[in-house]
Amino acid sequence: MAMKIDGRVVSARIKEDLAQRVSALKSKGVEPGLGTILVGSDPGSVKYVAGKHADCAEIGVNSIKRELPEDATFEQIAAAVKELNADPACTGYIVQLPLPKGIDENAVIDLIDPKKDADGMHPYNLGELVLHPRGEIVTPLPCTPRGVIELLGAYDVDLNGKEVCVLGRGITIGRTIGLMLTRKEVNATVTLCHTGTRDVRDHMRRADVIVAAMGSAAFVKPNDIKEGAVLVDVGVSRVFDEEAGRYRVRGDIDKACYEKASAYTPNPGGSGTDDPGHVAGKRGRDGRAPPLSRRTDYFGRVARKSRSFLCMVSCRLKLCVCCTRTI
Repeated sequence: MAMKIDGRVVSARIKEDLAQRVSALKSKGVEPGLGTILVGSDPGSVKYVAGKHADCAEIGVNSIKRELPEDATFEQIAAAVKELNADPACTGYIVQLPLPKGIDENAVIDLIDPKKDADGMHPYNLGELVLHPRGEIVTPLPCTPRGVIELLGAYDVDLNGKEVCVLGRGITIGRTIGLMLTRKEVNATVTLCHTGTRDVRDHMRRADVIVAAMGSAAFVKPNDIKEGAVLVDVGVSRVFDEEAGRYRVRGDIDKACYEKASAYTPNPGGSGTDDPGHVAGKRGRDGRAPPLSRRTDYFGRVARKSRSFLCMVSCRLKLCVCCTRTI
């Protein structure tokens, strides 16, 4: 039977760990603050941002909201970014994507202070990831790819030398997870497939691990995977359910594939549930927490060399609970 990799219990573990680390920082007089900039009222974005602020309240992190109308100009968005850059109460923040049509997302991201880039998407931070395929990384990492790799590590999914097929070349997941999977500490071999890839299903059939991030509902079918493959579904599509009379979230991988897999992340309820903490959490099989020794795997092993949101705050103040675990 395929092993279900469920992010919901992982999320609880993340919050428990973060609450302890936030408390440790506060005991040293440090008040972490996570900011969000939301432009417009896209239902998915509104829900995602609301979840971040709910999580902040749960773990004791101050949250800072900046909301702009759908017709906000680039100048107005830029002003909000510069405001959070200058605000000492904001120790990290995100600009919720996508932005409305007509707004240059890259130009907005360029304005983010790299030290406050909680999503790890600033060109400087991505450049550091490209330039350092091994060894120390002292800048924020893209949070969703990091969470995916951590989640697999928590379930003892060995990526060393494995063939990984990534579906989708979006900057949020597809292109960035390839950089992280090929780091020396992870050591996977990656094939990045996209709309221009010929015979994409042949690539999938050869893969030990498939990471689907296309936004194309049920694109991956049972005949597209080999027996025992590991399936990671981070694609998001809204599909109208005629029976229920409403839209539902669907992933890129057909659920019929689960019977053929050795492990899979359900969608919804899999890897995406991990994301709001902005750090990579871990869980063990059957909902049990992994032993502490497992925290040295993958980015646990690299955790002293990379940054989560709290690490960004505390390392700069030489109070890092992420790296030393001594506070």
